[in-house]
Amino acid sequence: MTGDKRGVLVLAATPIGNPADASARLRAELTTADVVAAEDTRRARRLIDDLDVTVGGRLVSYYDAVEQKRLPELLEALEGGQRVLLITDAGMPSVSDPGYRLVSAAVARGIDVTAAPGPSAVLTALALSGLPVDRFAFEGFLPRKSGERKTALAELVGDPRTLVFFEAPHRIAEMLTALADVLGDDRPAAVCRELTKTYEEVRRGGLRELAQWSADGLRGEITVVVQGAPEGLRRRPVDEDADPRKAALAAVADAYGLPRKAVYDAIVAAKKSAAQQT
Repeated sequence: MTGDKRGVLVLAATPIGNPADASARLRAELTTADVVAAEDTRRARRLIDDLDVTVGGRLVSYYDAVEQKRLPELLEALEGGQRVLLITDAGMPSVSDPGYRLVSAAVARGIDVTAAPGPSAVLTALALSGLPVDRFAFEGFLPRKSGERKTALAELVGDPRTLVFFEAPHRIAEMLTALADVLGDDRPAAVCRELTKTYEEVRRGGLRELAQWSADGLRGEITVVVQGAPEGLRRRPVDEDADPRKAALAAVADAYGLPRKAVYDAIVAAKKSAAQQT
């Protein structure tokens, strides 16, 4: 499809496990799009075979390493009036998957962007977790390095919202142990694996219990849901005009149940020690 009119970028959700969850809209978009940009073309072809549809346009790869390189080509197609369908291996593009750069660039150029909604590991895990879902925050994958991960989790200690994470199976035990160390052994959580697949499993319990359960490793795609901070640990509203250093000190003290003076004294002592070593 070409012409003076600009094209449309379609973000389509793909099944997170069971091909039967594919929407009629996804099937139609696959057959009518001028370009199908897929995170993994091999997995895309398997999905296309499972759905028994014929792709009418060209199939191109669009994964993390080639996002920037592929961007001009896809924008050119859109500005030339073509319909570009973006799909990832599972779920909605841009959600811990490639897509944000293309969407942002398309919006900046005034190109229409729409979505064909569908399966979501985040929402499915939330619904199955048995934890509060009225307010939640999606945190994606935690940093791999221990220090960076602890820093990221320290910011979440007092968050009252239910938290949702993704994690790789070979790192799940280490991740759950870190969650227990920072958020507390008994913080309620759910580990959801292989959602919508034959061996779907949802394991619920305290973080330390779940860390021990997963010590021998797990298989499959994993989503972890953690209940928000209990009343006593919840962050207090911070005055925008207040000293941010005082707010940070208060947050650390509240998170670890320490007197604020003890935290302040530790910071002062650390600064003196660092000064003496220089």
